[in-house]
Amino acid sequence: MGNTCWELYCLEHGIQPDGQMPSHKPVGGHDDSFTTFFSETGAGKYVPRAIFVDLEPTVIDEVRTGTYRQLFHPEQLISGKEDAANNYARGHYTIGKEIIDSVLDRIRKLFQTNLVPYPRIHFPLATYAPVISAEKAYHEQLSVAEITNACFEPANQMVKCDPRHGKYMACCLLYRGDVVPKDVNVAIAAIKTKRTIQFVDWCPTGFKVGINYQPPTVVPGGDLAKVQRAVCMLSNTTAIAEAWARLDHKFDLILPNFYRINLFYQNNKILCNNIYFFVLNLCCCSINPPSKCIAFCLFFDSRIKTESCFYDA
Repeated sequence: MGNTCWELYCLEHGIQPDGQMPSHKPVGGHDDSFTTFFSETGAGKYVPRAIFVDLEPTVIDEVRTGTYRQLFHPEQLISGKEDAANNYARGHYTIGKEIIDSVLDRIRKLFQTNLVPYPRIHFPLATYAPVISAEKAYHEQLSVAEITNACFEPANQMVKCDPRHGKYMACCLLYRGDVVPKDVNVAIAAIKTKRTIQFVDWCPTGFKVGINYQPPTVVPGGDLAKVQRAVCMLSNTTAIAEAWARLDHKFDLILPNFYRINLFYQNNKILCNNIYFFVLNLCCCSINPPSKCIAFCLFFDSRIKTESCFYDA
C-alpha cells in the first residue's frame, strides 16, 4: 500500500521512478508544493519523506527490488528478521524491540515538530470521497456539497465508527480538482447547521480548508475512477473511542483462553502447547498403523523438550 501511494505521488508531481524530475517540469518558484512530500539531495534527486517498517523482510524486499527501488533512501527501508506471526506480544515485547531504536532514530531525523496539540488525543480519523469505480463514474458527477457531506458518512471512513455518536475537536478538509472557495463555504455552512455533526464547546468552528486546483491523479489500471474533484478529510473526533472499545472487547474475549495466553508467556520464549497437541493429533489421524503413530509422537515429544521449546506453565 505504501509503495503504491508513493507511486501515485510521483505521478502527480512528475517525478520519475529514479527520483529525477525532467528538466521541463516547473521547479522552484513556479511549483514547489512537492517539497512537502519529497526532499532534494545534493545530486538533484528527490527522496520521499517516508519510512517503511515491517518485521517481515520479504515485504520490504518487494520495495527494495521493485520499480521504485531507486526512489527511496536505503536507511528508510527498515525490516526485521522474521514476522510476528499475527502475535501482538511478539511484535510489541520481543521482535519489535530489536528495530524500535533504528525506527525512532530515523523518525527524529524526518520530523522536527509535533503537529498534534494534545499528545493524548492523537488518533485522527481519515475520510475520502468520492470512492467510485470507473463504470459508476460515467453516470455520476458529484458536486462539492455532495462530496463534503459524504466525508461525514461512516461508509467513507477508514476506521469503522459513527461520528454522529461523538463530537469533533478539529476538522481539516483538503479539496482537489474543480473546486472554488465559494462552493466550499456553502458546503461547510450547510454542515454546521446539521444537528448530527457537533463540535466541542471550546472549538465550535474548527474547520481548516485547503484547495489544490490540480485534479486527482489515479494509478493507471487501478480500480478508482478519475474524477473532476475529490476531498480528503482528517478529523479529530471522540467517536474514535468506538474502535478502541471494540478492540478492548476482543481482548477480553481472548484473555480467559489459557492456551492462547501461553503464546504471550516468557517474553522471548513462545510456548508451543497448541502447536504440540495440534501436531500430535494430526499425526495420529494420518499415520497408520497406530504403532508408528505412537513412535512418531514420542520422537516429536523428545525433540520439542530437547530444543527447549516446550514449557510447562
